[in-house]
Amino acid sequence: MTRITGVRTLDVRARTSLTLAGSDAVHQDPDYSGAYCFLETDGEHEGVGMTFTIGRGNDLCCAAIEALAPLVVGRDLDELRGDPAGFWRRLTNDGQLRWLGPEKGVIHLATAAIVNAIWDLWAKVEGKPLWQLVCDLTPEQFVGCVDFRYLEDACDRDQALDLLRALAPTRAQRVAELANDGYPAYLTSAGWLGYPEPLVRELCREALAQGWTSFKTKVGVDVASDIRRCEVMREEIGDLPLAADANQVWGVGEAIAWMRNLEPFGLRWIEEPTSPDDILGHAAIRRGVAPVGVATGEHAANRVIFKQLLQAEAIDYCQIDACRLGGVNEVLAVLLLAARFGVPVCPHAGGLGLCEYVQHLSVIDYVCVSGSLADRTTEFANHLHEHFVDPARIRNGRYLLPEMPGYSADLTPSALEELTYPTGRAWR
Repeated sequence: MTRITGVRTLDVRARTSLTLAGSDAVHQDPDYSGAYCFLETDGEHEGVGMTFTIGRGNDLCCAAIEALAPLVVGRDLDELRGDPAGFWRRLTNDGQLRWLGPEKGVIHLATAAIVNAIWDLWAKVEGKPLWQLVCDLTPEQFVGCVDFRYLEDACDRDQALDLLRALAPTRAQRVAELANDGYPAYLTSAGWLGYPEPLVRELCREALAQGWTSFKTKVGVDVASDIRRCEVMREEIGDLPLAADANQVWGVGEAIAWMRNLEPFGLRWIEEPTSPDDILGHAAIRRGVAPVGVATGEHAANRVIFKQLLQAEAIDYCQIDACRLGGVNEVLAVLLLAARFGVPVCPHAGGLGLCEYVQHLSVIDYVCVSGSLADRTTEFANHLHEHFVDPARIRNGRYLLPEMPGYSADLTPSALEELTYPTGRAWR
């Protein structure tokens, strides 16, 4: 038995604004950051979770984690893993804190940090990486992690069980495949908007030499520079898959008109073409830019937004985010929804710790939920992995299976000394 005895937080920030890593049409000077949650216990393990931000406001997430802490302190891990969906609902439905969302914004980002820390603790106690912990659950235990409230008009418990039971007998085959080949990824870190053309060319050539076969670039500042950026990428990568990301910069009509200028480049998708809350706007854009696909989800606040995007046939690619959603439980719900609607899941990553997180989630999707790698790639950006005890590993453009117990969010002691805000070496 393991009891949670305390919660502490830490504001962690990397000064990525100095190099413009992560820069896009809207977020031009991000400092990749994590609001960290540490679950202290009376056992040998500590649960570590985080939620991702890009600098200012990270302290607000830490404060929100502290506000939620009384809902988990004193709880036994056995109680939480005995009824994961019930625990998740209690955490997201505090009679007063719920008013700050509900299930969106800073309070939901904080929820993700706590929920992810609980799953990390559970996996460490079991001695398994997070993906394996979930893949070892029975279909009944898997659906027991999901709060189906608000979802049953799109995917109910019995329909979810049907999906999971159909794939359960062949899970081991897919795990063996991933252990041998890895999970397919695409690279974003050659195409940040603030990078000059010579650097983009250099990074593309390095990536090709490393075995990368799928890429993404940022767009949205002005048409001429977008055309030139896509030209440069195409000159360097040839006919390999290339996606573009507008990071919410356009209105609906503007997105459709703008994308006509990029038709010659055969883009795989346009990502976040408009407000993340505009379901019908995404649907209109999807109709207007076909055959280019529409991808979104990085800023989709909760499973209900995803449900509506899928019901409205507004997206071609479902981009879950490990921290925007309310942690592992809500991610599992969206994986089930996407499988129910036949839409491939291509998680958003990059940032600080997001690649470490989503590698687990993509494995879970393939092994347990979708059973398919068709038209699926998971984002990767080659920044900040050196700060993690169990960093994401890439070989020939594919994620390798994580092997260490937990959810891979633990930072090294040197990273804590360097990145803690405002006292770390990077900030002095």
